[in-house]
Amino acid sequence: MGHLNRVMGSAPGGGPASAPGTPATFCGRTAGHGAAYIPPSSRGRSLHPQSPYHPIPTSHLHLLILLIYSNFRDLVMALNLLVAVPLALVAILLWKIVPVFVRIYTSPLRHLPGPPNPSWFWGQFKVIFNSDHGVPQEKWLAEYGQTITYQGMFGGRRLYTHDERAMNHILTHSNDFPKPEVTRYNLTAVLGAGVLVTEGEQHRQQRRIMNPAFGPAQIRELTGIFLEKAMKLRDHWQLTIDRNGGPTRIDVLFGLGRMTLDVIGLAGFNYEFDALADGKPNELNNAFKTIFQGDTQLPILNMLRMFVPPLRIIPTSRSLKTAAAMKVMRRIGMELIAEKKAAILSEKTQGADVEKKNVQGRDLLSLLIKANMSTDIPESQRLSDADVLAQVPTFIVAGHETTSTGVTWTLFALTQAPHVQTKLRNELLTVRTDMPSMDELNALPYLDMVVREVLRIHAPVASTIRVAAKNDEIPCAKPYTDRYGVQRDTIRIQKGDMVMIPIQAMNRDKTFWGEDSFEFKPERWENIPEAAHGLPGVWGHIMSFIGGPRACIGYRFSLIEMKALIFTLVRAFEYELAVDPKDVTKKSSIVQRPLILTEVEAGSQMPLIVKPYRAADSEDRV
Repeated sequence: MGHLNRVMGSAPGGGPASAPGTPATFCGRTAGHGAAYIPPSSRGRSLHPQSPYHPIPTSHLHLLILLIYSNFRDLVMALNLLVAVPLALVAILLWKIVPVFVRIYTSPLRHLPGPPNPSWFWGQFKVIFNSDHGVPQEKWLAEYGQTITYQGMFGGRRLYTHDERAMNHILTHSNDFPKPEVTRYNLTAVLGAGVLVTEGEQHRQQRRIMNPAFGPAQIRELTGIFLEKAMKLRDHWQLTIDRNGGPTRIDVLFGLGRMTLDVIGLAGFNYEFDALADGKPNELNNAFKTIFQGDTQLPILNMLRMFVPPLRIIPTSRSLKTAAAMKVMRRIGMELIAEKKAAILSEKTQGADVEKKNVQGRDLLSLLIKANMSTDIPESQRLSDADVLAQVPTFIVAGHETTSTGVTWTLFALTQAPHVQTKLRNELLTVRTDMPSMDELNALPYLDMVVREVLRIHAPVASTIRVAAKNDEIPCAKPYTDRYGVQRDTIRIQKGDMVMIPIQAMNRDKTFWGEDSFEFKPERWENIPEAAHGLPGVWGHIMSFIGGPRACIGYRFSLIEMKALIFTLVRAFEYELAVDPKDVTKKSSIVQRPLILTEVEAGSQMPLIVKPYRAADSEDRV
């Protein structure tokens, strides 16, 4: 008992450790402070025949109980998390996947003909990813007809049709066929919530404010900027050729990308990026190269992140690079907006209020901000600063990336058709000035045919996608035969079904353009086939700028910029492809960029042999 007595604080003889009449102690503390009450008659006696009574302080009991409870609670919470997290993930996966499975067996699209599904997980995605854009679908149309279905990831069906009436219905009913969440997620990651991404009333509000900036009168004012920057690129290439002492291999995509960035800097924001300056680092140009670099390997995690939102919290190498690039874009965009607003506010303090109909200004951002601040716009219809900021990357993409790739594919097409290159150059040389007006550029018929034909065959954006927001019955121009051999003149579709918008594939469909539809042949525009008149594009009987309420708002800007570039560069140089044509392919990352199969590690590029044009040399060769 000696050991127990020492532990409990009793004297060896079994009596209390403290002297009679003094409070008992426990671990050096007096029992009189916080100890349980002990009647005087019980003091010094044991409640157990073999063990004297020694009180335990109430505070320590509380502490012990709290400690046990806290540990037990933490244990319960940990067990709950271990169970809840997997259950939550399973619930989210089921929430995403179960509707897909249900739709596979309930969607009316299952009655359409189409290719067999090679993989439940991938569907036809890997087949499409590993092919040139639109090629598998074109083969399926030839085998199964103009209206088909094929399966994407997890077996989800997609409507794929080249019926012009059906496509017109889809494009003109934009509220019933918006962009799906996955597409908006991808676009928002690189563009923000701009006019290309927003839907419904927000989209209509943004478009109403932006429309004045893209009218013919405004584009006419910008033509000089297009030509000035085109001449700067021309001089840059000439200097490179002179340094090398003759014809030189030049990556024209690189130069065109920098030139069109300079154009959108001035035309879009009255800001000099000076991207063409040799040796000058340009963080915005580097940011764009990061964002629009197409994947050469199948990005499995990136694909899963699109379809399973919780996975988006897991960073990937590409997502981190894209986020850093977007941060650069946002910072520069906010600097530009602050500068423009300050200038416009300064103007307003010196004169009368600006009305939307009187908005003037050379650059697009100034026009947008002035229109947004005009007195005849209700406060409820004005864009917030965040909405204005969201248009900056949209402007840059629309005025930079699409035009540079469009002109790149033009020069490529001219290398594959030397007679077209010569005929075009001869027409351009009839103009006696380096600075033609917009009307003079539009008056060149063969230049117009070349631009139309390039955009038909090499549409910068090859396809897009919509989702049915409600059950619908889509009318068709021509009857089709379903999977059971029954002819039908409408396509039944269920809410949630995906609908492809096959821009490039419809542009080169033999049904509309004849047996030579895959050939680069500008002369076809002298007499457009009757069937092509039904294509629902906003311009030129092609789908490249799509149609309906969501047609490309900046198509006039893009067309005149392309014509100005082609005018300047084809007058100055002759072009040959520097690699085997079979090595040239396309990879899409919003736009279709060229990739050389034997030089994949170099990324997107278009290497051409460029040499100065000299009339006497050409006449000698003829």
